Amino acid sequence: MTISEKVAYLKGLAEGLNLDVDKSKEGKLISVMIGILEEIGLSIEDLEENALALGEEIDVLSDDLADVESVVFDEDEDDGDYFEVECPNCEEPILIDDEALAAGEVQCPNCETRFALDLSDDTVDADEDAE
Repeated sequence: MTISEKVAYLKGLAEGLNLDVDKSKEGKLISVMIGILEEIGLSIEDLEENALALGEEIDVLSDDLADVESVVFDEDEDDGDYFEVECPNCEEPILIDDEALAAGEVQCPNCETRFALDLSDDTVDADEDAE
């Protein structure tokens, strides 16, 4: 039972008592209190409706924010930085990671030639263009 329904029940009980709301001080008091309770009940119901609507809006905004966060911040842990270099023997492009870059030597998976990485400025510029 909602608050408004309870107040309506209370109002019906008061009317069933046949209180004289015009001449009796007690009747006037009870009538005014029931009127105030009706207003409070309606205000509470409005607040509850607004709270539900706001909760739904917050859920929508939270979902939208989660989508934005996934685009902006999510990176796969396995998805590290890779650099593309060209095999000096077969000229095939090779993707190398930070670990191979630190080792300074790579083996081409195509022709199996091992070669040292040239970390000169020309190679770095070429690597940055490849990204």
